[in-house]
Amino acid sequence: MTQAGDVPSLGAYQRLTARFARIATLDEAAGMLGWDAAAMMPAGGAAARGDQLAVLAGMSHRMLTAPEVAGDLAEAEAGRPALDAWQGANLALMRHAHTRAAAVPDTLVEAMALASSRCEQVWREARRTADFKLVAPLLREVLERVRAQAAALAPALGLAPYDALMDGYQPGIGSADMAPLFAAYERFLRDALPKVEARQAAGPQPVPPQGPFPADVQARVCRQLAARVGLEADHVRIDSSQHPFCGGTPTDVRITTRYDEQDFSKALLSVLHESGHGLYERDLPEAWARQPVGAAAGMGVHESQSLIVEMQACRTDAFLSWLGGELRPLFGGPDAAYRGENLGRLWRHVARSFIRIDADEMTYPAHVILRFRLEQALIAGDLAVEDLPAAWNEGMRELLGITPPDDARGCLQDIHWYSGEFGYFPSYSLGAMAAAQLMAAARRAVTGLEEALGQGDLGPLRAWLREKVHRQASRYGFQELLRQATGKPLDVQDFLDHLTTRYLV
Repeated sequence: MTQAGDVPSLGAYQRLTARFARIATLDEAAGMLGWDAAAMMPAGGAAARGDQLAVLAGMSHRMLTAPEVAGDLAEAEAGRPALDAWQGANLALMRHAHTRAAAVPDTLVEAMALASSRCEQVWREARRTADFKLVAPLLREVLERVRAQAAALAPALGLAPYDALMDGYQPGIGSADMAPLFAAYERFLRDALPKVEARQAAGPQPVPPQGPFPADVQARVCRQLAARVGLEADHVRIDSSQHPFCGGTPTDVRITTRYDEQDFSKALLSVLHESGHGLYERDLPEAWARQPVGAAAGMGVHESQSLIVEMQACRTDAFLSWLGGELRPLFGGPDAAYRGENLGRLWRHVARSFIRIDADEMTYPAHVILRFRLEQALIAGDLAVEDLPAAWNEGMRELLGITPPDDARGCLQDIHWYSGEFGYFPSYSLGAMAAAQLMAAARRAVTGLEEALGQGDLGPLRAWLREKVHRQASRYGFQELLRQATGKPLDVQDFLDHLTTRYLV
């Protein structure tokens, strides 16, 4: 593989790689500060942290939009025939990043970072007290800046404003791409959900393991599971936060989870999920570190890697049978509660629920559709911030037939909008669909995959993913990456087939 800067005769390209490496390093620092704010920072540090993040965001933006960058891009593009495929893809991604950045003024970038940091900190208290009015004025300020950002990006990218926001999370995928996927899913869910509920009611009922489950024991198990996925102890740490996530860098993976001493599943399953994210970062090509082409191929692809670990591999009968045998000596209780089939009934139980991150894989896309529709309306100006709770509740009634009892279990449950992340949510369902398609291809290609999972061994799956997804980084777009790995672009039918096989056959 060519190294990022190995083009001695192309000074402009080398200058760009050096610049983008420095920008990436600044962004890493901002990411670490963001992780610390969620996991370690005392509440009194919020104001200063907002200032720090705003300054870093402004520095990064100014480096990307400096006048000499446009000249270097033009010069490097003129010499493009001398670039190999990886370098050419890197240059194209540099151009795209510059186009996005140049469309948005420095002042708006810093104002956005400051507003979102302030809003996120107040959201934590608003969620705790189920008081949407507490954070509504700050969310309105964030939304105004996001709309301004979308309005600036849209003409530069040749996209509609909302699609320009989506492009920041999963390039190449827009709202028109999501519409037929979601329509197919909704048709499936209307028919399948009542059947699954009836089947569950008529079958054996799950037996929950009886707690308490000490948090320190759960933490030890979480570290062991992260290692099983493939994360080395000297490159990962696991902490607690209100909202589980994975951050850090490819060599310094930061995972957070939540511990409930009456239910260990929340911590364990979230760590498996976040470990999938971390594994993707760890396996990105070192030769292209801190270059656009060496980064993950978008949040839809990233989510596919967390879900192929958590949902596709670690909730199989084979893996759960192994896991139950490991958990029983640690937590104690009746053997029956830890048998693979019982854990399957527990952790693959389908239920209409209020909280997205706790939702089963069959109803989860309904939660995404709700957010997709609402954020489109917010960006378009068709939905006012003060009307968001009522619109959320109505959407839940339409999609799942349930109404949240309070805003903490409604429009306050997710951090995304309060930290300025509009256009992100579709990536979750893209990831679920891509994960099913990738797992189907892996099952065809990897001999003994199911047997390995039955021994708690994700090594064969990781090796296939490393070759087909991780090491490709951002060389390909979303659809081409899937085509290279599975033989076809995204096909929602693989996801529907997976749900049918797991829940109705």
